[in-house]
Amino acid sequence: MGRPATGQLVERRGARGTVFALRFRAYARRYYVTLGSTEDGWTRDRAEEELQNVLADVRRGIWREPEPPPTPVVRQEPTFHEFASEWVARRETEGLAERTLVDLRGSLTNHLLPFFKSHRLSEITPQEIDRYTTGKARQRAELEERRKAALATGERFSERGLSNGSINHTLRHLAQVMETAVDYGLLDSNPAAGKRRRLKASTPARPWVEPEQLPVFLDSADGAGRMLLGILAGAGLRIGEALALRWRDVDLGTGSLHLLSSKTEKGVREVHLSPALREQLALWRADADHTEPGDFVVHTSTGGKHNPSNLRRDVLRPAVEAANASLDGLGIAPIGAIGFHSLRRTYASLRCACGDDVRYTADQLGHEDPRFTLRVYAKATKRRDRLARRHREQYDRALEWARMGTNQPLTVPPMPVEATKSPA
Repeated sequence: MGRPATGQLVERRGARGTVFALRFRAYARRYYVTLGSTEDGWTRDRAEEELQNVLADVRRGIWREPEPPPTPVVRQEPTFHEFASEWVARRETEGLAERTLVDLRGSLTNHLLPFFKSHRLSEITPQEIDRYTTGKARQRAELEERRKAALATGERFSERGLSNGSINHTLRHLAQVMETAVDYGLLDSNPAAGKRRRLKASTPARPWVEPEQLPVFLDSADGAGRMLLGILAGAGLRIGEALALRWRDVDLGTGSLHLLSSKTEKGVREVHLSPALREQLALWRADADHTEPGDFVVHTSTGGKHNPSNLRRDVLRPAVEAANASLDGLGIAPIGAIGFHSLRRTYASLRCACGDDVRYTADQLGHEDPRFTLRVYAKATKRRDRLARRHREQYDRALEWARMGTNQPLTVPPMPVEATKSPA
């Protein structure tokens, strides 16, 4: 038979007051069990009572050694590289447009990750973000010096640093990543949020094709390029909408286009065609090789969908260069560095010059917020009165091409029955 259960109360001073513990013998072993401190609510009387309870349980054979508290699982804080990679993967599952994803990956891969990839999330402080922006500005200045030196010796040097606006663009992506970290409880606040980390940047000039430049510009392209530029400037479509347009979406009978998918709800709309653009589409269909309802209106030689980058290189840039050569002979200012999206501004300007209501134009453009349309309208009003004679002649040509009116019956072959059905 083992020795009877015996024990004693142990008291010692600690940082949290008096600490009480039990030292006793049970089951042929010696045990030492810490109860707690006075800060935890333990007193000598309570500790004495607990000792007697433990010894009684030992005598009855029911006392069990307390299990040690579980060791907390500490997850190491992720690096920016790890977290941003997971963040991009989640964004890909949200159905974002490929162009948006390319933009996000570009900011991360080319700019943010080279600086922040090894930082733990909590190490990305306002001070570190300022170091990033200062480094980008310094890199730009160094590249500019190298470019000047290369030009002085006749060498080519095309590399350029980011403008302040482009640096701020990368910071907006950084703020999106860090905001998700806040949502997950990994950070208390977003160090990249707000404007305090942003650099001062001027509003970039956004040129577009002015009405007096438009006739020459459209005449500088032919074939599918001419049709595409006509749709963009005459119907105000986004480049993605124009390239996704199929003949089933074109109703030549009523003179309208039906856009059934867009990046916004407002973008799903019916766009009205001017008689000139309706006639151009009818003639294009009459000569096209791919005219089935499911075929693309503007298509490659094999009937496939065009790549916007190829069209910028093969259609837009040559058209601008050719148009500027002709505009120079007319004494009209050249077209600036435009993109396909610039022609939506041209469309809004034409609609203003034709006297259309701004709300109607905003609906035709598929704008969620008509304030953009208003800004373009404000610049276009009364422009004709300030133009010289040659400018005014071209301006009036553009208005005649864009003006809405009664669509007369077409003399070209009719569309297939399925293609003329309006969407339900």
